[in-house]
Formats: sequence, C-alpha cells, structure tokens
Amino acid sequence: MPATYNALAKGGEPLRYYIESDGRVFLVEREGLLDLPVPGEVLFPIEPVAPLVGDDVWYCVPMLDRHPHAWYDKDELPTAPTVSPQVRSAVHATMPRIVVEGLCTRKERILLVKGNRGLTEGRWTLPGGFLRFGETPEACVLREIEEEVGVTGTITAFVGVRSKLGTRSRLHWTLLFYRVAIEGTPQPNPDEIAEARFVSPAQAEEMLFDETMGSILRELA
Repeated sequence: MPATYNALAKGGEPLRYYIESDGRVFLVEREGLLDLPVPGEVLFPIEPVAPLVGDDVWYCVPMLDRHPHAWYDKDELPTAPTVSPQVRSAVHATMPRIVVEGLCTRKERILLVKGNRGLTEGRWTLPGGFLRFGETPEACVLREIEEEVGVTGTITAFVGVRSKLGTRSRLHWTLLFYRVAIEGTPQPNPDEIAEARFVSPAQAEEMLFDETMGSILRELA
C-alpha cells in the first residue's frame, strides 16, 4: 500500500477507507458488525479520491481485475441491521446531490438571490434547488423559481451540467443549468430568500459564492 495513505491519518485515530466499485462496497467484520476497513485490512491496491465528512474516512477506488461479486450491495447497506454507524454515514455521504439552477436574465442582467437559511445563508446564488424524488429537472427549476421569488417561468434552453466536490460540505454535487424566461417582478419568499436582485454578468461573477456557477457565466459571456 502506498506510503501516502499513512500520512492521511490524523489525530491518532486509524484512517478508515470507504472502498466502492460498481455499487459494491468492501467491508470487514469487527465486533459483530460490518465496518469500514483500516490500514492493514485492505490487501489489494486502492486509489484515494477525496475525504468524506471529516478527515478520517476517505473514498477510495479499488484496482481490481474483476467485478467484486462477494462485496456488499451499496443499496442494501443503509437498512442492514449488522452494519456500523460509520458505514451508514459513509454511504449517505457518497450519494450525489443533484441541484437545478435557473439563469433568468432581463435587459442583459441576471437574477441572483441571497439565501437566509441552509448552505446558502447570507450568500448570493442563482435561483434553484434540490431535485425532488421523481421530479424532472425542468419541473424542478420552475418550481424552485416560483417558490423562491414568486414568479412563473418558461425554460428557453438547457445550458449545461457541472459536477464538483463541496469544499465545506464534502459532498458530491451535480448541477444542471437552464435558461428561464420569467414573468412578473421577483419578490423574495422570506422563508428562504433574504434578497433578490438583477445585476450585470460581471457583478454576478463577483457576488456568486459558488465558483461552478461563476464558470457557467464566464462561458456564456
């Protein structure tokens, strides 16, 4: 195993690996529960990708020559009675979060909103939000715009999709962007939006807290 793995351990606690391939997860039995392996319990090469929530668990990709049929099915682990809390937390952390964002322009100015709760509290962002279970991205962006600023909209174009690892949340985010023509004057919903404002694309790039959103604006410019 590469020496760099030992350097990842912090605080005297053994570093644990979350190792997944094709929906199968490598686990070990410890004190009657299935748990995440620690150094010395992995006998095949692995490549670290990124830390999950906290620095003591790293998502790793195994270097295998065949599908790991004997490993555990990821979809069954959250409800399995014999897995450790660390396994459940790791599985939850690796599930991608899908959000849909709207690019609403008026007279060459773009609509930004400032959140007042959650991850966007006090931060400028594009109107949008989490994709609901069973919902299409198109329905999601229109719903979120109406919920956040009280206006209806019409999708005019699909702009693109981006993916990133959150620097604060450590989660895997997939963002879908749509151009949306809106009707009426945006009025912030005080339950989740503190302020809504049309600004120039250059101002928007400076105000947006999310670099991924900023990069979309630069590409469109």
